[in-house]
Amino acid sequence: MNSTFTSIMRIVLGLALLVFGLNKFLNFIKMFEMPPAAANFMESLETTGYVFYIVAIIEISVGLMLLFKKWVPFALVLLAPLTVNILLFHLFLDVSDIAVAIVIFTFNVILIYKYWKAYRPLFQY
Repeated sequence: MNSTFTSIMRIVLGLALLVFGLNKFLNFIKMFEMPPAAANFMESLETTGYVFYIVAIIEISVGLMLLFKKWVPFALVLLAPLTVNILLFHLFLDVSDIAVAIVIFTFNVILIYKYWKAYRPLFQY
């Protein structure tokens, strides 16, 4: 659980989430042209006035938890639905940028596996 490999994955994933979450507020990374369906989806998230920012807050919070190694198993479970949605978004709406989505999803799955001991009590009855 505390191997160098796990620590590197945790830090890289934490940094990525922190950067992408902060970008939703500060717009320091220029967004590339998206296919119309993907652009419509992103626009609808922004139009709600809250969903886009809730996702950003979750990304920032989970990123910080991973970077500071606080509540990592909780952070990974909180991140799981987001990573699935990021992967599905890129798979169905914007396949050109799917590489980052695959990396984030894979890191989350591997880290959940590495911290599986913390989740074991959830599956006992």
